Formats: sequence, structure tokens, C-alpha cells
Amino acid sequence: MAKKQDLKNSPKVLGLDISTKTIGWALFDIQSEKLLELTHFSPVIKPQPEEKIEELILKVNSFIKKIEDYKNLGITKVVIEEPLLNSNNIWTVGTLLRYNSMISRSIYTILGIVPSYISTSNSRRFAWPELVQKGRGNKDVLFGGVDKSADKKEIVWKLVSDAEPQITWLYTKNNTLKKENFDQADAYTCVRGYMKMNGLWWFDLTT
Repeated sequence: MAKKQDLKNSPKVLGLDISTKTIGWALFDIQSEKLLELTHFSPVIKPQPEEKIEELILKVNSFIKKIEDYKNLGITKVVIEEPLLNSNNIWTVGTLLRYNSMISRSIYTILGIVPSYISTSNSRRFAWPELVQKGRGNKDVLFGGVDKSADKKEIVWKLVSDAEPQITWLYTKNNTLKKENFDQADAYTCVRGYMKMNGLWWFDLTT
């Protein structure tokens, strides 16, 4: 995989899949049509503050230090997967929304870019049209034909893995995929989905 420094002056797109534990991170170069970096960022705060909001602030401070390393790399677009709001825990939803807002503000402050958001459904639907099948009433159904018990994140990961065979993925000692792989795959997918949805990406020429 090319290093991000190799193409310093060409325009790039950064994709992020944000959770309070791990941020999936995918950097693409538009000019060379290459994935430059696929990784994750998991800030660990020790000792852990008593107040959750303080923990979020400290994690954002760690994110700021990381994103500053990308300030002069020619990033022109940042795409973030919208947080899922299907939890019954209002506190969890609120925490994730606050964290996303703080990350977005940091991106604007450091990179001068207003992030674009894409829903999980649209990112998958447009990035991987093979996941869409006709259902009842001839309506398009995402993951149509897929067993309901199937791990959808693993399905998406497999598609990314096939598209980018050069990636070295993370495994546990028991040879099972680490969760961070799915965060990275979602970051990749949100960029691919957003750009295809808006007709802006070379993927349209190859799929």
C-alpha cells in the first residue's frame, strides 16, 4: 500500500467510522485512485475520569493530535458514517451524538473542512450494490436473501477484503477477526458509498 506521504499534494478523501471506543480510518487518494491507508484509532484514557463528558473531551484531544498529522496532506473531503440511533439507552445515544459533534468540530478547526455524513444503509447500498436484491413488491432490500442470523459487518468486511487484497487484517490468538477490522471496513465503505452515491468516484468506472 502506498504511504500517504508519497502523494502529498494530490486531493484526498478521509472516511471515518466513529464509536467512543474505536474510530475506523480510511484515506483515499483521488488522483492515483488508490487506498493509501486503512487503520483504526482507539484512544485509551488513564486514569479514567469519573465524568463521561471529561473522558470524551480527553479522547477528542487525542484525536486532534492524530488529525493534525494529516493537516498538510491535501485532504479535501471528510466522510463520516452517521451514528446508529437505534439504542433504547438514551444516554448511549446522547453520548455518541456529543462525541460525533466534537469530532466534527475538531475536523473543521484543524482541516477547515465541514464533514459530510452518510447513513449506514446508504453507505452499504451504494458501495456494494450486490448486497441489494429485490424483495416483496419488487422493492430493493439491503441484504436481501442474506440469512437474518448472518453477521452483516463480517459480510461488509469480506467485500472490502476482496476489493483490497493487499490489506493485512488483525486477528486474535484464536485466529478470529478483531472488531477493529469491521470499524476499518465501515470507514472504507462510507467513503466508497458516499462517492458513488454522488457520482464522484472512479469506482463507478470499475463496478
